[in-house]
Amino acid sequence: MAAKKKPPILTLTPEQESDANRKIQRFMEDRFELDLGSFEAAEILELFTREIAPHYYNRAIFDVQTHLKERFESIESDLWALEKN
Repeated sequence: MAAKKKPPILTLTPEQESDANRKIQRFMEDRFELDLGSFEAAEILELFTREIAPHYYNRAIFDVQTHLKERFESIESDLWALEKN
């Protein structure tokens, strides 16, 4: 029985996907002297999209949350400083 595939957390436009496939093909050729077809490159891209991209996405969300929390704390501190007794 085949494992159910997770839906991708990120989607690319057709142009972005095509560009990413070409970059994968070029990288594999330049780095490993492997001549991948478009199907193989698309499979690698799908793997990264489903299995690896979510880690980067979640990290980006965490980083933004941290930045916003720090910024809101700074704004709150500035507002307290403006408050008149």
